[in-house]
Amino acid sequence: MIRREFMKTAGAVALGFAGLQQFMNDWQAGEAFAAVPGYGPLVTDPGGLLSLPKGFSYQIISVKNQEMDDGLLVPALHDGMAAFQGAGSKTIVVRNHEVNIGSGGGPFGDDFSRFKNVDAKLVYDRTKNNTPCGGGTTTLVYDTRKQKLERHFMSLAGTVRNCAGGPTPWNSWISCEESVVREGDNAARDHGYSFEVEAREEMGLVTPVPLKSMGRFNHEAIAVDPASGVVYQTEDRGDGLIYRFIPNKQGKLAEGGRLQALMIREQKRVDTRNWDANVVTVRTGHGLDVIWVDLENVESPDDDLRFQGFGKGAAVFARGEGMWAGDGVVYFACTNGGQAKKGQIWKYTPSPDEGQSTELAQPGRLELFCEPNDSTLIENADNLTVTPWGDVMVCEDGKQDDRLVGITPQGSIYTFAHNIRDSSELAGAAFSPDGTTMFLNIQSLGFTLAVTGPWQKKG
Repeated sequence: MIRREFMKTAGAVALGFAGLQQFMNDWQAGEAFAAVPGYGPLVTDPGGLLSLPKGFSYQIISVKNQEMDDGLLVPALHDGMAAFQGAGSKTIVVRNHEVNIGSGGGPFGDDFSRFKNVDAKLVYDRTKNNTPCGGGTTTLVYDTRKQKLERHFMSLAGTVRNCAGGPTPWNSWISCEESVVREGDNAARDHGYSFEVEAREEMGLVTPVPLKSMGRFNHEAIAVDPASGVVYQTEDRGDGLIYRFIPNKQGKLAEGGRLQALMIREQKRVDTRNWDANVVTVRTGHGLDVIWVDLENVESPDDDLRFQGFGKGAAVFARGEGMWAGDGVVYFACTNGGQAKKGQIWKYTPSPDEGQSTELAQPGRLELFCEPNDSTLIENADNLTVTPWGDVMVCEDGKQDDRLVGITPQGSIYTFAHNIRDSSELAGAAFSPDGTTMFLNIQSLGFTLAVTGPWQKKG
């Protein structure tokens, strides 16, 4: 389906869907979202950085342009993260850096003099000026008992705009490029892929292997269903899709697999964005059965996977961003979905036979979990994580100052943290496996924080 057909049809889908009485008769009014105390009111930070509830504190553990233990510099634009169990009381944090191609802020310094510190074969790509691309991941080894950073180092290098990603059950981080720059467009290789980074304490770069079978598009985040090994993916486009990758061999993503796009069962090309003020296509709390349509030519040299999927009936989403698996479901954010374009949080429950030929007997279910349309509650959800106690913790990327917002399983909302320094988005919220420490980024400042406090006292 060519692009103009896509845009024409997408506008008509919401209107056509409004007339489907068999669905509308079943829908209930969306719940009224409301703020709840959570951990109580925030205490203004005397340091003028991050306000937290009483009893909580933070320390800055890693700052952009700081020299790391491998002789490279902490890259700028900290973004998605995940935390993994290390030896003893150590936590291994893998952190993305959304450094764009040809821009400053990379690990090698503005003059690239530190490029000599690494094996050039382990750097994925260079610009047309033969300078290494500055995106990638860094790894931090943090002792939660001592609350001390032991070391940090570059772990993936030479990629572009590593925005979010997600952890795997086999102790790795999938780092996603939010870019579709092509070979020749100031790059020597194609971009728009995901890369796997093993969570390890030993310093060194991983061999950068693009996971091409998972698709080439404007990647944002992934989540893995631990039962089936299926990988879900978001696409940061206003007309993006939700993708599913079924690996040929569970846990071996580089060995290929099948890429699919999410479709509402028996209803093609559903527009989930709710942008039409006169037509609410999807209401909160209503479950929709899901099927998945196969995609071809997944390396997509023309960046047209979403058009292909839409032509086959896939649903459209409003800038899919953060994604996380927890408690048997997968949550994901659409940052400007909803009638007020303030964001949506979705919940997908996999089929007991997810990815198998028998799954249609018990299909996966999609639910619009949260769409408050009120910026005082949530404004433009971006990265998110599932807390050890089952809440969803959402990083805002709004127009003004941003917060970290919690959502209970029942849909109640509370504010946990507030950036009072500047308008930078918060990113990468992730909890240590022992539950004592939350790691959090303030992106434009280039800060990574470790937050501790009485987590068990919420309520």
